[in-house]
Amino acid sequence: MIRPVRKAVFPVAGLGTRFLPATKAIPKEMLPLVDRPLIQHAVDEARAAGIEQFVFVTSRGKSPLEDHFDLNAELNAVLKARGKTELLKLVAETQIQPGSLAYVRQAEPLGLGHAVWCAREFVGDEPFAVLLPDEQVLHERPCLAQMMDAYSTVGGNLLSVFEVPREQTNRYGILDIGADDGRLVAVKGLVEKPAPEKAPSNLSIQGRYILQPEVFGHLSAFERGAGGEIQLTDAMAKLIGRQPFHGFRFEGARYDCGDKLGFVLANVAYALRRGDMAAAVRAELKTLLAD
Repeated sequence: MIRPVRKAVFPVAGLGTRFLPATKAIPKEMLPLVDRPLIQHAVDEARAAGIEQFVFVTSRGKSPLEDHFDLNAELNAVLKARGKTELLKLVAETQIQPGSLAYVRQAEPLGLGHAVWCAREFVGDEPFAVLLPDEQVLHERPCLAQMMDAYSTVGGNLLSVFEVPREQTNRYGILDIGADDGRLVAVKGLVEKPAPEKAPSNLSIQGRYILQPEVFGHLSAFERGAGGEIQLTDAMAKLIGRQPFHGFRFEGARYDCGDKLGFVLANVAYALRRGDMAAAVRAELKTLLAD
């Protein structure tokens, strides 16, 4: 029996040093893609996939994240008094229902595996999703919803994957692959940031995961991996052969919004998909490129 995925973990404890000084006082997850912060895009993606409960793994200085999804009675009153009904509706859409959102603290930056482990009490004995807000996929059907479709057939553990240049495998978690039908890939092994000459493939984990709760047992060992950190990749690798484990090639354009160039390109791409902005943005881009 394939159990439904109702809960999602959002690791948002990082310092965002690549975006300093912008992130000196603002969490990187609050940087906007057009007019919605990265974390809002990730939460919206989770909602579209049927997620009902959300947990943010935070650290010091992340209170703006909590405020963003909370009720702002003063703002709502001002918008209502001024007749700004459309804006009021937009603000209301950011709220998460009471009891559906939790926060846990990652006191030390010990790695992605440790961040996910911090959410173990929230997840309990259920399959769950993990979404990294830095990673955004632009497509009519959100990435996690695509994954849920595949999960309903194969169950087990499912990772969104994409191909990277072989010379860049030392930046990513890389799959050792078996059977491959072009969309679903059987996973034989996982290696965190292998050197190009040692990489078993050039198929990388993208930043969306559907995992079974047994991964917490392996994370609890606190084994240090690449970079001296507790790597989620290492714990997931220990589930291979014991549970179904697949990589999923998603549809859509991937943007690494933890990178300055990727973030700028994502803003342009998302703006060009907006009916209220596309024509003006396209015209301005033509002007800029003509100079």
